[in-house]
Amino acid sequence: MELTGKLIKILPETRGESQRGPWVRGGFVIESDGDYPRQVAFTTFGEDRLSMVQSIPLNSPVIVNFTIESREFNERWYTDCRASRVQSYVPGQMPSTAAGYGYPPVQPMQTPQVSQPVPPVVSPTPFAAAPTPASTMPSGASMPQSDDDLPF
Repeated sequence: MELTGKLIKILPETRGESQRGPWVRGGFVIESDGDYPRQVAFTTFGEDRLSMVQSIPLNSPVIVNFTIESREFNERWYTDCRASRVQSYVPGQMPSTAAGYGYPPVQPMQTPQVSQPVPPVVSPTPFAAAPTPASTMPSGASMPQSDDDLPF
C-alpha cells in the first residue's frame, strides 16, 4: 500500500540484541492530505530504513510504501503499519516508486476522438397494451372492469 502525507514526527529508536544479532526499530508519524487529514504512525526495522526517514526534514511531503499486519496477544489484537520505503515527494512530479518495483512507466490516458454524435434511438411506445382479440375470449365472458389494466 502507499500513502502520501507530511512527515510530522520522528519517533525514538529502540535497539536490542537477538539470536540473529543486533536490531534497531524506529518509527515516524505522517499526516495525510485531504479535507479530513489523518495521522498515521509507522514502524521501521533496520538501519537502512531508519536512515531513509532521518534524512527527510520534518514537515516535508513524503510517500510511504507499507504493509499492515495484525497479531493477537492475550485475546487482544494489535495492528502495525510497517514502512518498507519512505521517500520525499515533490507535488506535480511523478513518484519513482514504479521504477523501483520493475513496473513499466505509467502513460497518461488518451481520450478517444468521436467524429459525429450518435442520434438517440426513438422507438414507438413499447409498452402499449395490445387489444385482446374477441375470438380468444370464451363466449359470454367479458373483460373485468377495474382500475388496473392487469388481466389477472
